[in-house]
Amino acid sequence: MLKPREKLAKMGAPALSDAELLAIFLRTGACGKPVMALAHELLETFGSLYLLMSAEKSAFKAIKGVGDAKLAQLHAVAELGRRFFHARLARENVLENPQLTQQYLQSVLAHQEREIFMAIFLDNQHRVLQAQQMFTGTIASVEVHPREIVRVALKLNAAALILAHNHPSGRAEPSAADRDITQHIKQACLLMNIRVLDHLVIGRGEYVSFAERGWL
Repeated sequence: MLKPREKLAKMGAPALSDAELLAIFLRTGACGKPVMALAHELLETFGSLYLLMSAEKSAFKAIKGVGDAKLAQLHAVAELGRRFFHARLARENVLENPQLTQQYLQSVLAHQEREIFMAIFLDNQHRVLQAQQMFTGTIASVEVHPREIVRVALKLNAAALILAHNHPSGRAEPSAADRDITQHIKQACLLMNIRVLDHLVIGRGEYVSFAERGWL
């Protein structure tokens, strides 16, 4: 059986399992545990690569051999992924690749312990001008000011925008308040000829798109 690095060289990264990719980043095992065994244990403990990469430091206490060095590696890989999605998002038409937008927002918002409200400001070709965290709230709510979103959009000369916020509970189903504030922002933007293309509510491993549900 090929080791992960050998398999990568021979067959390419898409051929590797989550455990094999994780083992390459971890490089070594710990406490007499081979690196592949450690990778499998981490994935089994957290349930998925996504949940592993977004977990807090305290969640690793029960796993022997995962100290500060290994945690630093995991956090660095997660941040590298977020930066990759952001860099790619800035080069593409977001309407032509909505999955990329969703993946980027998942990487930024899903692990947050408080509600964060974001706006992705777009030019008239629907390319990203700026992705900005606009408001920070509590574990259950966030206060949003449509006027501030419009102010930033005008400053950037944005033609359209995508809204997004997370639900720290993990459930992405929008509330009545989410729908109300979306309509307020939409109406405020329309006065300045700025389109709201979507509002994505991000949970843990799930999301809801207002555009897909026909709410915009």
